[in-house]
Amino acid sequence: MKPAVKSIRPFVGSKDFQESKRFYERIGFIENWAGHNMSFLGLGDFGFYLQDAYVRDWVDNTMLFLEVADPDTFLAHLESLDLSVHFPKVRLSKMVINDWGREFFLHDPSGVLWHIGGFSRN
Repeated sequence: MKPAVKSIRPFVGSKDFQESKRFYERIGFIENWAGHNMSFLGLGDFGFYLQDAYVRDWVDNTMLFLEVADPDTFLAHLESLDLSVHFPKVRLSKMVINDWGREFFLHDPSGVLWHIGGFSRN
């Protein structure tokens, strides 16, 4: 019998822990647990540990793919938040159409790269 997997929870670093927490809460994540130097942030069935730890090479090379039901609606939601006004280091791209689906990119305040999109179903 194969073991049942319930979740995968990556650890994500942050250059400014409090700023990163504010950023993730602004885009819809909920802090489900907080410790001295780490928080568990959740959005629907997905979650990750945000750490008060910064190693430039680690953070600069962290990429996560968040699959959403409707990439266009999610992008419009993020655009409506004026993220770059509140978080000057944040970058949000336009939608990219690929042969496998649609995606856009979001860099958090520390430089973590999020691929946010959906897969085409054939």
